[in-house]
Amino acid sequence: MTLNKFLTKIFCIFFAVSAFSFSQTNNDSEMPDSKDQRTFVAAVTKFSYDLNPHTASYNTEAQILSGLYEGLFSYDPVTMDPLYAICKSHKLSRNKKRWTFTLREDAKFSNGNSITAQSVKDSWMNLLSNNNAPFASLLDCIEGVEEFRTGNATAESVKIIVKDELTLNIYVKEPVNYLPRVLCNHAFTVKPVESDVFSGPFILESQTEDKITLVKNQNYWDSKNVNLPQIDFLLSDEYDENCFLFNTGKIDWIDSGFYADKIYNKNSTKVFAEFAVQYLFLKTNRFPWNKQEFRNALMTATPWEELRKGCFIPATTFVYPISPYPKNIGLDETDQDEAILMMKDARTKYNVSQDTQLEIIFALPSENETMKKQAELLAKAWEPLGVKLTVQTTSASRYNHNIKNMNADIFGYTWIGDFADPMAFLELFRTGSSLNVSGYSSKEFDDLLVMSSQADTTEDCYKILAKAEQMLLDDGVIMPIQHPISVHAIDLDCVGGWSVNPLDIHPLKYLYFRKPEVKIPNLVKFN
Repeated sequence: MTLNKFLTKIFCIFFAVSAFSFSQTNNDSEMPDSKDQRTFVAAVTKFSYDLNPHTASYNTEAQILSGLYEGLFSYDPVTMDPLYAICKSHKLSRNKKRWTFTLREDAKFSNGNSITAQSVKDSWMNLLSNNNAPFASLLDCIEGVEEFRTGNATAESVKIIVKDELTLNIYVKEPVNYLPRVLCNHAFTVKPVESDVFSGPFILESQTEDKITLVKNQNYWDSKNVNLPQIDFLLSDEYDENCFLFNTGKIDWIDSGFYADKIYNKNSTKVFAEFAVQYLFLKTNRFPWNKQEFRNALMTATPWEELRKGCFIPATTFVYPISPYPKNIGLDETDQDEAILMMKDARTKYNVSQDTQLEIIFALPSENETMKKQAELLAKAWEPLGVKLTVQTTSASRYNHNIKNMNADIFGYTWIGDFADPMAFLELFRTGSSLNVSGYSSKEFDDLLVMSSQADTTEDCYKILAKAEQMLLDDGVIMPIQHPISVHAIDLDCVGGWSVNPLDIHPLKYLYFRKPEVKIPNLVKFN
């Protein structure tokens, strides 16, 4: 889905494993009492938040946007499966290439104007016209989208058709069974041109460098089931202060920015694996690192065990394990002697002197100690191959946004899948994808992605996608490090509507305060 808050998210949390509660999903069944509802306060990572759903890419931005905008579908808060939102029904043609969406009659923007099929189309076309929209290429499955998005066709060629006020047709190039999951992403919500008008359960009341305040949208189609009157997001990296405010009841939810051993109620600390991967990758636009032979020499010399030391869930492959996706042959073997021979052969093949020192530039966010250690490990491991690794630092706040324009070879990335399908990861390396910042391009890889959409069963589809992933691993483009974990502080005895889920998105619509329980200690002692 989105990029995680920052690459240091997991590593800057100091804890003892015993302090954590590896919680299960909270199953809410009670009816919230309106008298118990008040302003909900959450502490989130401090940085410059982009609350335009078309251009936002960070996980914490997606979290806030889940309250401000809504699309045809939204996430189920427990399973992350698609739920009908502005769309009340849909159907597929027999050849599975025409999708028909029927909208709710009562869907309105926060200013009271109706949300129509034209509203949806206009929002999507504005997204596709924005060169800074990272998720735009996820709609390339629609006829004419890729050509229009890349400036090679007019808007009229895009097969997003308004049939009538409440009916939208789209025509896809090949069957896309995961399309409703894609449309849950914040990028495909309905955003009007006006910056102060919203389609979701809340509206933005104010935004400063320290706090973002949302208040209930009274014109939202399902406002009767939105329980919180207001949500305040405190932008804070002060871990001790966050812990103090949580322990004293001034904060209801901390999203990752705390010390677990300082949280008094240990059951409030929630830890779970994310549908995500943290990895390094090589750009493929500069010689010699645009050649597979040189890249694979580096991979063979890489000290994988040391690189993944301390990771809760080490990753040897790229795609997060999901049934029935096959297990690929990962990157986990280190052979320095073999790597030296591979480098020697690569130099010979491409007429590079054996004595020439090859430079490789590792770009990393300033003050990111974890990536600095990774750079040190790689520099030491690759030096015997005649490779000199140099470090280039850049601002941490928008590191990911700057990758495309940075003149470097290695970058760090953390990616959270936007929908429960391997394509949520493989799209990052498809030629022409707006998410492809590596510059990797392979017709064989792209063809496999197309073939997967034509498969008759999920199992067959996943087998083809696994071949595509194996190509990335064998080409020496990606260096998987770990599947991250997500860490939160929230007391589910007091807060309802918040559930553990692998996408780490907790739709704000469903949050509410539970009726406080009066717990009387048992003072009777039985002998």
